[in-house]
Amino acid sequence: MTVDDDGFREFVETRYMDLLRVAYHLTGSAPEAEDLVQTALVKAMRRWRRIDEPMAYLRRAIANQHITVWRRHRAVEVLTAILPDRPGRDVADRVVEHQALREAMRDLPRRTRAVIVLRYVADLPEAEVARTLGCSVGSVKSRASRGLARLREALGQTQAVDVMGAKG
Repeated sequence: MTVDDDGFREFVETRYMDLLRVAYHLTGSAPEAEDLVQTALVKAMRRWRRIDEPMAYLRRAIANQHITVWRRHRAVEVLTAILPDRPGRDVADRVVEHQALREAMRDLPRRTRAVIVLRYVADLPEAEVARTLGCSVGSVKSRASRGLARLREALGQTQAVDVMGAKG
């Protein structure tokens, strides 16, 4: 029996873009996101028959690989998010907002940044974020709260809420 017989190919065809989106929001770079996803998929392919929850496994593999790459290179990666379009804003305003967001996200601790991305960009429930990162739901809640507070402080209350789609 080959890996494809177990649904791996179909899974990749249907979920690749979801995985790529998570990886992109972690790295801020399309080529780096593709590398993360490919590395995670190679690892998953080797264990495919033993993986019970493929999306959870792959999200965690992507997050772990991202942290590993960062530790190895000690490079500061940029997380980008798409700000909602608001009437009356010109391109220069949007560029300034994007830059401010990138800088604010870059200043967050890596685990907090991962919580913010998975919770508010990937729109995962707290329990899924906890499973993905291998921590408790309480840890996810506290990191999200502290992370959003730091973003609010760095960006101003209104912009942080608009960017993350979160209240509080």
